[in-house]
This record gives sequence, structure tokens and C-alpha cells, in this order.
Amino acid sequence: MTKPIRPRRSMLYVPGDKPRALEKAKTLACDAILFDLEDAVAPENKARARDGIAEAVRSGAYGRRELILRVSGPDCAEDFALASALPIDGVLLPKVESPATVADAAARMPHPIWCMIETPLGVLRAAEIAASSDRLAGFVAGTNDITKDLHARHTPSRTPLLTALSLMVLAARAYGLAVIDGVHLDLDDLDGFEAACRQGADLGFDGKSLVHPNSIAIANRVFGPAPEEIARARAMVAAWEEARAQGLGVARINGAMVEQLHVDDANRLIALADAIARG
Repeated sequence: MTKPIRPRRSMLYVPGDKPRALEKAKTLACDAILFDLEDAVAPENKARARDGIAEAVRSGAYGRRELILRVSGPDCAEDFALASALPIDGVLLPKVESPATVADAAARMPHPIWCMIETPLGVLRAAEIAASSDRLAGFVAGTNDITKDLHARHTPSRTPLLTALSLMVLAARAYGLAVIDGVHLDLDDLDGFEAACRQGADLGFDGKSLVHPNSIAIANRVFGPAPEEIARARAMVAAWEEARAQGLGVARINGAMVEQLHVDDANRLIALADAIARG
């Protein structure tokens, strides 16, 4: 069954123990909020963070944004209990390396499951993980952890990560999952952030995970279809429908041949544009 298309251009991490950040996120133009109970929250603040997230989610003030809870780890019973009690859209599991982690999470709570792929073993098993459950919604790349574990260097081109990133995209697409690129930590380097977004979009990612609101607009623009792309997609579908009405198996638009595969992608882009327009 084909999953409905929804925009995931920008997924903003919001620490659960930061009331001002939780409040501000209600007004931001991000497509999704990743309520964070893991790295961004100190151990002594976890209980307060759970309470803050529960109050924020139950306010119902986040509109149509996708709400996802990143749990502290696969064995944190308190986090899974919270997830089960909240009207959220998914749970994000950190450092997933095997299907067993997904199966255990699925038994603990009813929501769709997202997996952080952020270790070498997780990357190598990405396809196995992607195939493991129909409860899976997508992958989120943990690029900083992968870089550390590879003993690689942080470079503007992200060349050391390209194999890992592509393997994540391949596994996700093979099993119909969404896939989100990792964070860019230099908050003042918006040019570098935009370049990373463009690279991620070129590789096939659906969007970018973010740690600061100042990067939302760039991610939304880069990972969203441009007006000229939407216009071309609509023209392509119209040309195809006209060709099919004439009994033809191919169409031409601006001198280029159009086949079913091109139309399928055009329809996907149009559906994404329509979902973004609905807000």
C-alpha cells in the first residue's frame, strides 16, 4: 500500500526540558518537531523533560506539524510509556543496529517507528532494518556519530559520509520509507548549511534534521519543489494524459520524451507541492 505523501523538508529537534523552545516551536514553519529526550537532555533532567513534552503535546497547539518523540534509548520504559500516552505521530529510536530493536519498540507502543542510523553497523544493516516491520516510517541519519565512529574528518563536501548516506537512501527507498539527512552543527554557516541541504536533496533525502530555527526556511526551500518544477510536472502529466487519450505510449514535452516513470515522479512532486500548500 502506498503511504500518503507529507512534507518532511525540515525536522526540528526540540529539547524536552526547554519550555521556551517547546513554546516557540508552536509558531515555527518546520514540517516536523522531534521532541528530544536523548542527547539534548541531561540525565537529571529526563523526568522534567517528559513532563514538559506531555504538557506541550496535549496543548494541541502544534497544528499540522508531524510530532515525533526521540526516546532516550531502546530500554527506557518511562519514555515508551510516555509515547503510548500521547497523541503523537511517531517515535524515533536512537542508534538502531538490528531489527530486534524495532520489534521490541513495536511491542512497547502503538506509534509508527523511526530509526536513527548513526553507527557503522546500523548503516551496514540498513536494508535489513528497513525490511523488518510494516510499522517503520523512516530513517534519520546521525551524521555526527557516524563521522566519529568512522574516525573520519568533518569536511564541507561530506565526502567521508557519502557511502553511508547513499546506503541509507537505498535501503529506505527499497522499502518505501522516508529518509532524513543529518544535522549541520555550525549554526553561523548558513551557506554551508544550504550546500549540505542541496547535496542531501541530490542524494535523495526527503528533508533535513535541524537544531536551530534559523535554518528552517533554507531547508524548506531546498527540499521543497520550486514553482518552475511544479509547473513542468503539471505540464508533463497533461501531455501524458493527452498522449494516452490518443492511444500513444509516450509523449513529448519541449522536445523531450515522456514515459510512465517520468509521470510517476511528476505526480509525486505534485502531491508533495499540494501537501505543502495545505500547510
